[in-house]
Amino acid sequence: MKEPVLLQQCRPGVWELILNRPERRNAFDARLIAAMREQLEQAARQPGLRVLVLRGAGSHFSAGADLGWMQQTASLDERQNLIDARQLAQLLWQLDTFPHPTLALVQGAAYGGALGLIACCDLVVAAADARFALSEVKLGLIPATISPYVLRAIGARLARRYMLTAEVMAADVAERLGLVHLQASPDQSLDDAAAPLIQAISRNAPQALAAAKQLVRDFSGRVIDEALIEDSARRLAELRVGVEAREGLDAFINKRKPAWEDKDV
Repeated sequence: MKEPVLLQQCRPGVWELILNRPERRNAFDARLIAAMREQLEQAARQPGLRVLVLRGAGSHFSAGADLGWMQQTASLDERQNLIDARQLAQLLWQLDTFPHPTLALVQGAAYGGALGLIACCDLVVAAADARFALSEVKLGLIPATISPYVLRAIGARLARRYMLTAEVMAADVAERLGLVHLQASPDQSLDDAAAPLIQAISRNAPQALAAAKQLVRDFSGRVIDEALIEDSARRLAELRVGVEAREGLDAFINKRKPAWEDKDV
């Protein structure tokens, strides 16, 4: 039986996490979720990883939950379903808090839980043919585990509309809503569209990138008070005395590339 999720290095510093059930439109089931959690753990341990690219094999990113799997869960009791649902919730949290920059490449269908994966990624590039939908209510369900990330991405007002109607969004609509950062042109591959973003990230300091991600997570939605101001000053001071900051400043003054910048990435 083939692996439902693949982790592979495509070039120095850039690894790909690939949903590998194209015959099922990369639909989620318990095995895929477990494999993805395991591969995310492995990816986080890869030395030199600068960007993790999330993509789906075949013509679709992911059609959401596998219907056969959903039929099986309907036969379980509430306690068993809670255990099962927690696995997806933990996967989303694991992806959202991944220590390195993440970039999703989306083609074809991205429905249901797939929107959760997308909303957890730092950057999202969509093909012109990409289609998005919060389709859970069509099945008598709700997008519960993905909702914190979708709400953060598009806001409560728009989430109400798309969660209640389950209507399909085209790529340009998803871009306007903030779910997608960049739409590839019809004659452009996802890899070509994403290349400038990957290159831009790879020019930046790895520890600073991780700290910036943590900064957004910790400060978003907080009241700007004395405690937050002090926290922000402390974080800046800690990085200023670090090796990366000294290297970055010296490289800028001497008009050279910093040590972390790899021309091959």
